[in-house]
Amino acid sequence: MKDNVETARSGATSTCRESVEAELLRRNQELTELNEKLSRAQEQLLQSEKLASIGQLAAGVAHEINNPISFVFSNFGTLQTYLADLLRVLAQYEKAEQFIANPQMVEQIAALRQQVDLDFLMDDVPVLMSESREGIERVRKIVQDLKDFSRVDAHQDWQWANLHHGIDSTLNIVNNEVKYKADIVKEYGDIPEVECLPSQINQVIMNIVVNGAQAISGPRGRITIRTGTGEGHVWIEIGDNGNGIPKTILSRIFDPFFTTKAIGSGTGLGLSLSYGIIQKHHGRIEVQSEPGVGTVFRIELPIKHDEERDQSEVHE
Repeated sequence: MKDNVETARSGATSTCRESVEAELLRRNQELTELNEKLSRAQEQLLQSEKLASIGQLAAGVAHEINNPISFVFSNFGTLQTYLADLLRVLAQYEKAEQFIANPQMVEQIAALRQQVDLDFLMDDVPVLMSESREGIERVRKIVQDLKDFSRVDAHQDWQWANLHHGIDSTLNIVNNEVKYKADIVKEYGDIPEVECLPSQINQVIMNIVVNGAQAISGPRGRITIRTGTGEGHVWIEIGDNGNGIPKTILSRIFDPFFTTKAIGSGTGLGLSLSYGIIQKHHGRIEVQSEPGVGTVFRIELPIKHDEERDQSEVHE
């Protein structure tokens, strides 16, 4: 009888323990899911703050630079016309020198011509004007690229965008980070416009390209950007021939705050934010890497944004 009671007690204890363990597992699973949702929300918040900062910077730069550049550019065109007229007048005066009767005056003009090297000035002034105009046009292009990159003149709405234009604008923005490290090779395919958040896609491109440049050490490297289309989606591949990523950490590169850079050299948020952006677009981002060979990121984006899927995810 005593044995039966102990067996019953043991069975009840075992059942109770199993029930408690099951409840702990269930609660742990719930906490894990909540933590993942919190992490995603944090990533989106950080991304929104970063994009807002970039937008404010672009707006300030555009305002401060565009105004003086506009009137300088306008004045420059007028100045070129004036100089062309002056050079034509000088050319006529040069022809008239032979008809001057006063030998002393002719001698003074010849001495002044030699002193200022008039022939050289007449050849060099148009060249300098042309180079200066080109420089001003480049400044205007940089400002426009910055506006295109951050879309400061548009709301954060889903819109149809030419990804190639966005990539080109982003490359101009990060040119200083890349130009001393690598050559950019573009192998663009024939792709349609994509319904997306253009500034956020540009942010992804920027993060990956800058990371690729930073992964290149030693001899000058190469970053190749390819695009193409599949069934209902477009894809972008960004590959570099840098140091590559060890397999032991490859699965962690999209984790928030994970970085292999020295302290103070990076937050570890770039690729994590990029992952969140692509997920927000219902796309995919994958990476293949081999140490000593290089890394390739592949992004797939649906051509048409699925609003119904957004709504269903909000209500989950």
